[in-house]
Amino acid sequence: MIKLIVFLPLLAAIVAGLGNRMIGNVAAKVVTTGALFAACAMSWAVFVPFLGGSASAHVVHVLDFIQSGDLSVSWALRVDTLTAVMLVVVTSVSSLVHLYSWGYMAEDDSQPRFFAYLSLFTFAMLMLVTADSLVQMFFGWEGVGLASYLLIGFWYKKPSANAAAIKAFVVNRVGDFGFSLGIFGTFLVFGTVSIPEILHAAPAYAHATIGFLGYRLDLMTTLCLLLFVGAMGKSAQLGLHTWLPDAMEGPTPVSALIHAATMVTAGVFMVCRLSPMFEVSPTAMHVVTYVGAATAFFAATVGTTQTDIKRVIAYSTCSQLGYMFFAAGVGAYNAAMFHLFTHAFFKALLFLGAGSVIHAMHHEQDMRYYGGLRKQIPFTFWAMMAGTLAITGVGIAGIFGFAGFYSKDAIIEATFANGSTSGGVAFAVAVFAALLTSFYSWRLIFLTFFGKPRWAGSEHIQHAAHDAHGHGDDHHDAHAHDDHGHGHALEGDAGYHPHESPIAMLIPLALLSVGAVFAGYVFAPFFLSPEKGEAFWQGSLAFNGHLMEAMEVIPWWAKMSATFAMLTGLLIALWAYVWDKSVPARFTAQFSVLYDFLLHKWYFDELYHVLFVVPAFWLGNIFWKRGDQGLIDRFGPNGVAALVVGTGAAARKMQSGYLYTYALVMLLGLAGAATWAMVG
Repeated sequence: MIKLIVFLPLLAAIVAGLGNRMIGNVAAKVVTTGALFAACAMSWAVFVPFLGGSASAHVVHVLDFIQSGDLSVSWALRVDTLTAVMLVVVTSVSSLVHLYSWGYMAEDDSQPRFFAYLSLFTFAMLMLVTADSLVQMFFGWEGVGLASYLLIGFWYKKPSANAAAIKAFVVNRVGDFGFSLGIFGTFLVFGTVSIPEILHAAPAYAHATIGFLGYRLDLMTTLCLLLFVGAMGKSAQLGLHTWLPDAMEGPTPVSALIHAATMVTAGVFMVCRLSPMFEVSPTAMHVVTYVGAATAFFAATVGTTQTDIKRVIAYSTCSQLGYMFFAAGVGAYNAAMFHLFTHAFFKALLFLGAGSVIHAMHHEQDMRYYGGLRKQIPFTFWAMMAGTLAITGVGIAGIFGFAGFYSKDAIIEATFANGSTSGGVAFAVAVFAALLTSFYSWRLIFLTFFGKPRWAGSEHIQHAAHDAHGHGDDHHDAHAHDDHGHGHALEGDAGYHPHESPIAMLIPLALLSVGAVFAGYVFAPFFLSPEKGEAFWQGSLAFNGHLMEAMEVIPWWAKMSATFAMLTGLLIALWAYVWDKSVPARFTAQFSVLYDFLLHKWYFDELYHVLFVVPAFWLGNIFWKRGDQGLIDRFGPNGVAALVVGTGAAARKMQSGYLYTYALVMLLGLAGAATWAMVG
């Protein structure tokens, strides 16, 4: 069964990609979507027995991959609890995204290519999560990078999409370089790339050191940090995060698939898979905690100022990934995976819900031009409400809560129960980020679905911009950003008639809403319980039962901190965007420097432009103008060509074409030869 789960998407991608227009749109969509729903059904069939404790970890051998000296790599599919969780996440979201794309991409003329890319991405992600060796994991790791590049730049005629695809590819290459070095170092130390063998031997290297440039470095810390650099790139952690918001240039289903539920969680999965290695290095654990906390704080602050509905959700994703990493950093790997699991449902729901709004608003993405849409698209409204209730963590302990109430609150409690300095920092950041998450999530809801419509005609445009920020259009173009790359002028357009999305887009919203509402309530005991947790995870990650027990006895105020933060964020959003809409204008006027700082995303792009892009162009111009053209071409191809031309021109002067001239030359030559012979 596991082979079918992994290879059905690949087969579907081949059929749709090579068949393309020859088999037509419908056939390509049927093949790819059918394959994914079949893989999804089988994935749940694999996952459920682990819940009941009737399944055990096993490995399915596919073929012998590499045999070179001491390096032996088999292509094998590992099935354990961690794999089963990821199989459900990847195939469930991917199958629903395939179905959603039937409606969203209905007017696109390259549908077979799009669906082939979706299935190819899914195959690469499945290869990653079933990997039994680091080499196979790297294969899937690079595969999702390639598929991400293809999907982000799907509308290749759109310059911004091409730029975003290249940016994602280049930034991830930086992280992947660290990841590859970590794999090389791990093989050098352990003599194998087999993940089970590495994890079994890791504790023996607890105090080992390695020499580098005259220094002695802790071995496991070095290896773990190199591997974590790869996770930072793939999971968009602070410093290597800049590609994630720009990746919204791809079609909205791509955002839901790659940048909400699957690819960006690959780094979290990798850290949890290799958790016994990280457990050996307290320093590496602290680094993971601080980087995750910094990312959660950064992304949450930036999300409060964005007006593009997809970018708000993108920065929310970045922030939630920070939660997952600092959960892993304090040893709560099971809580990190639980949040990954629930996040897949409610974040995919929010992205697809945003796509439904964009579809209803003729591909307008700026929330300043929304308002009052709950009456026009009620189904989408209630779906996004479910997602918002889930991500903000609404619930009552002991009774019922939405998905994020169980998973995000568990992470916050784990950071407090950890008791370390890094855990305390993560706890404070987590609570504050929860407040900001609640604020920008409800801000999105209020700007989009409540208030007066701001899309009916030109008389609403300035009011919309003023209500959102108090700066008019100082920071934004007067034109909407079309998700299909065309741009859409708003001024004077009174013909807007928002409409509900087609059924193919609403069915995934309904199913994901079920996950956003019930996933936490149903699965929390298996992921988090000190009693059931050890049996459920079966050694597939480092389960810290003592930490889970400590979470149950923390002070009541620590347990309630996330709820207090959620309510505070909700009240601020209500105050600023429902009760007194002059608040945003007054705030941004009084704190304009802070507002501009957050609006420009802490100026990371500008900083990287100065530090890396400008020097790279300067160096490239030197190599091009002085090196390539001035040296190589001058004395190489161009120099040789000039020498041939000059020699030919001189030779031509000696060719008069007259017989007596040639006879004279021959006579002079004979005379010269005779003279040389007589003298010699």
